[in-house]
Amino acid sequence: MKMSLVRPLLTRRGFSTSSENLVASVLFERLPVVIPKIDPVVYAFQEFSFRWRQQYQRRYPDEFLDKSDARGKGDYQIDYVPAPRFTEADKNNDKRSYLFKLNTLMLGQGPILILCLRSLQRALDRRLYLLVYGNAHGAPSGKPVWHFPEKVYDSEDTMRKCAESALESIIGDLSNTYFVGNAPMGHMVVQPTEDQSGSTSYKRFFFKSQVIAKNKFNIAKCEDFVWVTKDELMEYFPEHAEFFNKMIIS
Repeated sequence: MKMSLVRPLLTRRGFSTSSENLVASVLFERLPVVIPKIDPVVYAFQEFSFRWRQQYQRRYPDEFLDKSDARGKGDYQIDYVPAPRFTEADKNNDKRSYLFKLNTLMLGQGPILILCLRSLQRALDRRLYLLVYGNAHGAPSGKPVWHFPEKVYDSEDTMRKCAESALESIIGDLSNTYFVGNAPMGHMVVQPTEDQSGSTSYKRFFFKSQVIAKNKFNIAKCEDFVWVTKDELMEYFPEHAEFFNKMIIS
């Protein structure tokens, strides 16, 4: 009979031995694609530093500079055109309608599509995080809610393996993902609400995983999904905004 090493380890560290009290959640993150714009204060300082150094730089003869700029006949020259920072997904992001739809979802009136936030090709200079809409562990009255990909710990060797299973059940394949470390980036103890009489508290562990070389995933096993920035994420979880703001450093 194969013995699991997880339960004795959890018992020694003071965790509950009940698998129903442990949940692994995954912050699936897309890193910035372009360099963020420089802050105006930083840009002003860099401009000042450049002009200050110009006063003391060595002056070369004009004929020397002309020779260095000259190109041979037939030299191939590439005209560099930078990619746009704002995509169609950014242009279609109606913030007012987005807030209205978000408030409607919080009132429990059922799932409503937020099309402008479902694309990975938006907010290219920011980090994006995947949220799914559906049944989640500990949700009040069993109603669908917005949450991270998650899985209740069952018989996996480690909580990291449990987190991998959670993400794999949503995107189907982990070949374009990278889990950052074996340890969780944070955890919270969730207490039952007043309408959850008979329920017990549970611990939710958060693991970070990152998108690797892919622009689209086939999201399954959920009613809807969105890719949101850290600021937008806070609007989905106002009751835990302080916790996520400290845990997510971006």
